[in-house]
Amino acid sequence: MTLAEIVFQQKKLEQKYGVEGKAAGRYVEAGFHVRMHVATKHGTVSFVAIKGKEKFAVDVVNGKKVLGKADLESLKKKAESLSAKPVLVLYGSGPRLDDEAKNYAKENSIEVKRIRG
Repeated sequence: MTLAEIVFQQKKLEQKYGVEGKAAGRYVEAGFHVRMHVATKHGTVSFVAIKGKEKFAVDVVNGKKVLGKADLESLKKKAESLSAKPVLVLYGSGPRLDDEAKNYAKENSIEVKRIRG
C-alpha cells in the first residue's frame, strides 16, 4: 500500500469512527488490516488488527473514566473468543487505570497504550 493510500484510509477511518478510527489508523500505518466493531459473545471490540500471524483485539476508551479490573477482564474474554491478544488504548489524558487494574494487566499480559490527540 502506498503512503497516499494509507493516509486516505486513516482519514476515512477517523471521519467515520472518530477516536476509534484514529487509533485504528495508527495500526493501518503499521501495516495491519483493520476490521471495525467486531462482535463477540462477550460484547463488541472497537477493532481487530491483523498482520501475518499477529492478531490484536483492541478496545479504545475515551473520556474521563477510571477503569477497573472488571473492564480488563471483559476485554480479555472478548480477545480470547477471537483468539487474539488484548490491547487497551487509552485516548487522551482522561481515562485511567486503578492500581488493581494495572496489576491485572501485567499479570495477564494485556497491553495498555496511551494515544494523545
